[in-house]
Amino acid sequence: MILVIETATAACSAALVEGEAVIDERHELVGRGHAERLVPMIEALLAGRRPTSILVDCGPGSFTGVRVGLAAAHGLALGWGVPLAGFSSMAAVAAAPERGGGEIAVALEGGHGQLFVQTFGEEVMRPLDTLRSLPPAEAAAAIRAHRVAGSGARALVSARGGGVAIELLPRAADVVRLPLALRSLPPRPIYGRAPDAKPMP
Repeated sequence: MILVIETATAACSAALVEGEAVIDERHELVGRGHAERLVPMIEALLAGRRPTSILVDCGPGSFTGVRVGLAAAHGLALGWGVPLAGFSSMAAVAAAPERGGGEIAVALEGGHGQLFVQTFGEEVMRPLDTLRSLPPAEAAAAIRAHRVAGSGARALVSARGGGVAIELLPRAADVVRLPLALRSLPPRPIYGRAPDAKPMP
């Protein structure tokens, strides 16, 4: 039984999965406050059960949200003595059932008005390009997929002047739809862009 933790965006969610089955899940739109909400959510979800491994969203997304999820996952994995692995928020959105079939771009809101963008084919295991953080106008020029999913979908479609926007946030339970290769990433942050702080010369 795997505990899945997702805090990289405005949503906060956790799920218990086994194989391709979702045993139970919690999913809330919290905006901010992941640190206060996550542990009580996990406690309610587990209801005395103990997972045999943990999966955590490594980002990209909110710097704070990514760190909250990773810190909780590392702490729980250490305390329980269970394996820990990661997945990408981009792949989680691309795997959502609402995406439908065919090629789709994922656009998530990033910092400083930029969008994290990446394109996936019919097979989620095969991203068609690399993760980038771009202003909406540059993202619109770089992304050719007609359908765009994610929290930044509307901004990208608007900047491009056409396309289909599917507003989605990553959901822990959708991880069951990811191939093993995309849910066995090293459990460390995927920030998607350079840090704001610059080192002293």
